[in-house]
Amino acid sequence: MAPLVSLSLPLPCAVPALSLPPRAEPDASSSFHPPASSSSSPRGGRLALAAAQPGSGRRWVGRWRAGVSSFSFLAPFFAGNKEKENREKAERLKEELLAAIRPLDRGVDATAEDKERVEKIVQQLEEVNQVKEPLKSDLLNGKWELLYTTSESILQPQRPKFLRPFGTIYQAINTDTLRAQNMETWPYFNQVTANLVPLNSRRVAVRFDYFKIFNLISIKAPGSGKGELEITYLDEELRASRGDKGNLFILKMVDPTYRVPL
Repeated sequence: MAPLVSLSLPLPCAVPALSLPPRAEPDASSSFHPPASSSSSPRGGRLALAAAQPGSGRRWVGRWRAGVSSFSFLAPFFAGNKEKENREKAERLKEELLAAIRPLDRGVDATAEDKERVEKIVQQLEEVNQVKEPLKSDLLNGKWELLYTTSESILQPQRPKFLRPFGTIYQAINTDTLRAQNMETWPYFNQVTANLVPLNSRRVAVRFDYFKIFNLISIKAPGSGKGELEITYLDEELRASRGDKGNLFILKMVDPTYRVPL
């Protein structure tokens, strides 16, 4: 350790000249004591004492390390704030999304500008999704009502309006049995059931097994009846999904207790 007297502290100009003894080589036990009559500022005196006291440097380092280590306790605080901000943002985006799709008749009346606006809102919603592994979440289970889609095979925009399915359309999913079901209501009451094969914690392969026409006639699905579905946003009320053909689906929960037939 360097001799403590080697520390150089500026002294005020008002200090009178001192008669110093002959210069001697300092040793490690030397200490600096300001004259009692010195007009040095209290701050200067405290610095000198701190420099001269044995072990004061070690105590300061210890306090600094303790202060740094205390930042580890702040990490959960900041994480909690981020989650709260994401939840609040999601609620705002959901309101904006529902307002945007309400006049679009499930997507049949959507213009290119409407689709672009909805897509932009959904992408922002997906960024604040809190359920990272939806296939492991109970929130996915139950019957969902289709609010909006870009799928022309569902919307049938080329048909006259009176021939389109204009009643409520549902989709049900049960993750424990890996079963899914799509249900049209008025006027056709068509249904299709499917087996789900998980590809990861948010995407499934869909294998259709039976179609039901007018809710009466069951027909075995052809081997070509298959696709994929990815859950990109999920909470207690709303779900966003994307198909393997690029179609977007927005649904709201209507019955979390519903069970898909085996």
